[in-house]
Amino acid sequence: MVEDRSISGRIYAAINFTLLALIALITVLPFVHVVAGSFTTSAELAAHKFVLIPRVWSWDAYKFIFSTNTIFRAMGVSIGVTLVGTLFSMFITSLMAYGLARRDLDGRNVINFMVVFTMLFTGGMIPTFLVVKELGLINTYASLILPSAISAFNMIILRNFFQNIPEGLEESAKIDGCSDFGILFKIVLPLSMPAIATISLFYAVTYWNTYMSAILYLDDSAKWPIQVLLRQIVVLASGMDHSSTLDGTVPPPDQTIKMAVIVVATLPILMVYPFLQKHFAKGALLGSVKG
Repeated sequence: MVEDRSISGRIYAAINFTLLALIALITVLPFVHVVAGSFTTSAELAAHKFVLIPRVWSWDAYKFIFSTNTIFRAMGVSIGVTLVGTLFSMFITSLMAYGLARRDLDGRNVINFMVVFTMLFTGGMIPTFLVVKELGLINTYASLILPSAISAFNMIILRNFFQNIPEGLEESAKIDGCSDFGILFKIVLPLSMPAIATISLFYAVTYWNTYMSAILYLDDSAKWPIQVLLRQIVVLASGMDHSSTLDGTVPPPDQTIKMAVIVVATLPILMVYPFLQKHFAKGALLGSVKG
């Protein structure tokens, strides 16, 4: 009987492994196709449609994208906005989450309701634009950060994580004369690194993918983040006049440039995942268990 269970267990493990491998393969193949397509020629991509290994390697798409220094400036803008925005968002999100995690806070339930309400109803694009304009943020980098500085969803996840920390630790710290800010920065945050890493990643991805805010609030093309510039490159490469270029020297390779744009826009933020992956699942799950 034990032997039968062992055999059935091995069969189940084999089937499970096969299914998971197929799902993983289906997930990975599109990424491989995009990367391979960015290194091939437009003719090969048009002829074979789905390319996993280029028969003819070509750097034309990347030469076109990096044929101007504008992309490096846009990359710098995106990196700066992502770093500053993530730090600022985590600071104010941590403050609000810690306050709402305190059960002795007067009006806690009302404030929680107001936070959840913003997840269901928002002012919309035009009222938000008018607020940004009245605050004098038009054509400034602050317009890419302040309107989305705090996410109600991220705040609730972090608040729930804070609620899982034993109250005895805070009480002991108060007995030792520690202030509320001291408890937050010396006890709560160090114990919440999985949640902090997870929410930081959420914010970083949001700021890195900033597109609509830049379109609405930035008039100066020199302040465009990488996502907006790459969109302009795609439009230029897809134009009818294939002789037009960014600097008059490198012709756009149509289809492959779209693949290269995806790689350039995704690779920098993708490189951050391996450093935060071990905290990701734990932070998201623990922060969503307790309401």
